[in-house]
Amino acid sequence: MHSTIRLLIAAFLVAVAALGGALYLDHTRASGLDTFAGTGNGIASLDLKALLANPRAADQRMLDSAFRQVEKEYYRPVDAQVLLNGEQRELVAYLRKHKIASPSIPTGAANGDQSHDVRLLNRNLQLAQSQYGKLTSNAELTQAAIRGMLNALGDPYTTYLTPREISSLEDSLSGGDFGGIGVYIFQTKAKQVVVDPIDGMPAVRAGIKAGDQIIAVNGREVAGMSLDEVERLIRGPIGTVVRLTVKTHKASSSHVLPVTRQQIIVPSVKATFEDGFEYVRLADFGKNSYDEVRKALADGKARGAKGYILDLRNNGGGLLDAAVEISSLFVPESKTVVSTIDRAGVRETKISTGDALGASPLVVLVNKYTASASEITAGAIQDYHVGLLLGTKTFGKGVVQSIYKMSDGGALKITTARYVTPLGRDIHHKGIAPDVVVAQPVEAPIIDTPKDLQLAAAKTYLRRIARR
Repeated sequence: MHSTIRLLIAAFLVAVAALGGALYLDHTRASGLDTFAGTGNGIASLDLKALLANPRAADQRMLDSAFRQVEKEYYRPVDAQVLLNGEQRELVAYLRKHKIASPSIPTGAANGDQSHDVRLLNRNLQLAQSQYGKLTSNAELTQAAIRGMLNALGDPYTTYLTPREISSLEDSLSGGDFGGIGVYIFQTKAKQVVVDPIDGMPAVRAGIKAGDQIIAVNGREVAGMSLDEVERLIRGPIGTVVRLTVKTHKASSSHVLPVTRQQIIVPSVKATFEDGFEYVRLADFGKNSYDEVRKALADGKARGAKGYILDLRNNGGGLLDAAVEISSLFVPESKTVVSTIDRAGVRETKISTGDALGASPLVVLVNKYTASASEITAGAIQDYHVGLLLGTKTFGKGVVQSIYKMSDGGALKITTARYVTPLGRDIHHKGIAPDVVVAQPVEAPIIDTPKDLQLAAAKTYLRRIARR
């Protein structure tokens, strides 16, 4: 969730936070327990007296833990000097953004001794806090130090998530449970914010249509805002009203629509029975996605579907376990779905669970924003020839991440392994080429409309199979 585009599922939640940056959550690590507690390196081992005597000790210990965790878990060998340089650069950049013209944060030379290198990291953080903390924020300086350290790896998927960001991510993968209006929001190449409302949600009831452009939220124009900022404006307490200024596609003027927020629990699947085919559009690989996909396929069989379409376009991924479970609906029993390989070369193979429903013939729709967990499922289906991939080449994210909770409520998202398909294909930065190429724009409002050339091609293929 590398990040060439942000696709926020804002009903409101972040799912596919940065496309291709969708991740594998190790459930034991993301369970809410502090990953570092009880190890001698973590929060549980802190000396309370020392904390009271030095309130900055917690910040330094958090930086210490982040450094050690990256050195231990990152899927490639880590150069400590790179981490030190990254911390120094980000602290200087952060302070300059806060109008401190010439911040004095020295560079340090790592020597490979972990204790020595950690002391240098903490020295720079302590120096920044003591000299500039009153002008900025000790907590934000700590976050900047960690962020700089991780960014220096040059891996867009390894990053620090603030408490708000990790909360939004957990919301997205659990289906969400908050006050929102029920829309997906996207940002076009022209930086316009457009929406794709979810059926049965408040936005649809208020008259918002797919492709509508959001001009303002409660009178505040959104031009120049990030999708994060737009999301925060739209979300709010359940039962309150948010006023959206929207412009319908090709309309000459905008209009204001009041929308009452309600508790939003977002399904990851949209399933319809179209022209005798079961069409299943999967938005992300969350905790409930397997059950939703399985039900949709079973409903199709009950209706006598002549074929099945699994739409993974614009799906940036999600949970590895969900990808394995959903792949198992199509892949033969006890077959390899995906293999992950860590820094030491240790390979862990995920096997299909034997839940195949016989959903055949099958077409899987993919495009350049089909990423991560989506590529695991698409790759397995293609390798076993149990479905036809149609569309355009996928994104090419062949690495997985684990989440490590931090004492401030934030988290580290660290790339801990790479993965290969059942036939051993490494798709990182390469993507998966579809069996049949059908090009079309990727804008969400086109999907599942009369202008959807890829969906039309899938139906044509299935009709031809049905006539045999």
